[in-house]
Amino acid sequence: MAQTVVVEVVQVEGSCPVYSGNERFRIEQGYRLIAGFPLCLHALASVLPYAPALSRGISPEELGLAGPDGAAYVQCLDPRAFTGGGTVTFRLTIEATT
Repeated sequence: MAQTVVVEVVQVEGSCPVYSGNERFRIEQGYRLIAGFPLCLHALASVLPYAPALSRGISPEELGLAGPDGAAYVQCLDPRAFTGGGTVTFRLTIEATT
């Protein structure tokens, strides 16, 4: 069974019209998106390829996404230097089961 992936905004470079830097949402069972606020489709495009793999136990290291804390890190596709928008970095972890 797939585990829950927690996606957390850890950094916003520039000006993002959607995220401020403290948002967090979940992807349950590898496909159920749970959020109580608006989500950016550009940002989801960077998260979605990896969430199912992470939810099924493939490590961030195996995917080439591991940060120093062992979590997976990805960023949105907005090239801030050219668009004047904001580039958002996300931290993806597996929710601890109790």
